[in-house]
Amino acid sequence: MVNEEEMPSIKEADVALIGLTENRGTSENQGVEHGANVVRSKLYNLKKGAGSYKIIDLGNLRNGVDLSETHLRIKEVCQFLMENNVLPVLVGGSQDLDYGQYMAYEALDKLVTVLNVDAFLDMEDSKESDMNQSHLQSILLHDPNFLFNYSHLAYQSYLINPQSIAVLEKLYFDSYRVGHLRSHLAEMEPIVRDADMLTFDVTAIRSSDAPGNFRAQPFGLTGEEACQLSWYAGLNEKLSSFGVYEYNPDLDDKDNKTASVAATMIWYFIEGYYSRKNEQDFKTNDYLKFVVAMPSEPETLNFYKSKLSEKWWMEVPFPEGKTQYARNCIIPCNYSDYEKATQGDLPDRYISTHAKLI
Repeated sequence: MVNEEEMPSIKEADVALIGLTENRGTSENQGVEHGANVVRSKLYNLKKGAGSYKIIDLGNLRNGVDLSETHLRIKEVCQFLMENNVLPVLVGGSQDLDYGQYMAYEALDKLVTVLNVDAFLDMEDSKESDMNQSHLQSILLHDPNFLFNYSHLAYQSYLINPQSIAVLEKLYFDSYRVGHLRSHLAEMEPIVRDADMLTFDVTAIRSSDAPGNFRAQPFGLTGEEACQLSWYAGLNEKLSSFGVYEYNPDLDDKDNKTASVAATMIWYFIEGYYSRKNEQDFKTNDYLKFVVAMPSEPETLNFYKSKLSEKWWMEVPFPEGKTQYARNCIIPCNYSDYEKATQGDLPDRYISTHAKLI
């Protein structure tokens, strides 16, 4: 049933779909303002999965008088929804709109982890009309700073400045080339599981699967791999907002193939969301705790394995008195991290997280 007369109630809703029609953040990819409705039409044609869903479609957000006001409107809407335990799914527009998505966490009084899936690393200096190519700078430099970690998946080395990757490494942030991701897709699950917010540029998907983008590339993720990452994101109980950006129907094929991929990604995200197992309390009997003796500092490493999902976590102690780090001190990991610790080596995840905590 479609309700065009009044705004649907968010009471008892779990997920809210929001279309974005802002294009002033890109001078090249004009047409992204039409993407939300095309993706929505494809999504509505997909069959409902098993289970009882509580999803509402809030329609398209009205743009502000300028780009900055649109960012603030996205912030206000997402913040309101998250405060009411409703997960916003943002669709359409240019990727700089994830700045509004990020700002929504400012008032939530916690340090957050951002995950970005993109073929490019958008840290270039640019004017406002090309903010979609510099939005990461806006997130990294935002004041006040409430960013704990940033992870970047599926970048393509020949499209980015190596100095940008060096900047991320100095900040102990994670970045993975598309080739590494495709060869080790299952190993990306802990990276996705650690995110509070996910922003997905369809440019990360190869042009044969997703031609509807000005910067579409011949190489990249397949549509299936994009859906797998979306499934991981839905399963992630920390994740509280999800955005798919940069789809331009004016550049898509006659069947709107890119819209179909984006809609299927959202479908898999929702399926993952309703398959969550409430795995957040590590003091319950739902976990096995493994204590590994180390040859040097730290003396021991604590690992947790869920009896429900068989997923692994690792504990990284935070400095005394810095309670703002408490929610970030038990981090997702793989069984391979546990194996590495049993051999006397500190996992890379431990080293990078510990560097951010001290």
